[in-house]
Amino acid sequence: MSKTKSELDPLASASNVYKFINENDKMRVLKVTFNPGDAAKMHHHPQHMVYVLRGGRLKLTSEGKSQEMDLKDGSAVFLDSQNHEATNTGGTVIELLVVELKE
Repeated sequence: MSKTKSELDPLASASNVYKFINENDKMRVLKVTFNPGDAAKMHHHPQHMVYVLRGGRLKLTSEGKSQEMDLKDGSAVFLDSQNHEATNTGGTVIELLVVELKE
């Protein structure tokens, strides 16, 4: 059984780490805080940019493939539209600002 779009919204499926900041007709801004070991269950983002406020080691899993990312303070990463899970695999708190583009 596949999940609906609203069930895959990170504010619903990963509310343990995602918080709403702002939204307009062009974009939505979310703040993400991962304590060590925290995980965001499967969720969807349209095309989005991630700005790293506080970096660390994050594992993204999408379509059965995983990748470890070393996120550096002050860096920005652009990601295409995707469903993924995310887990803080490091020993530090990770804080991110996610800017989702409206499709």
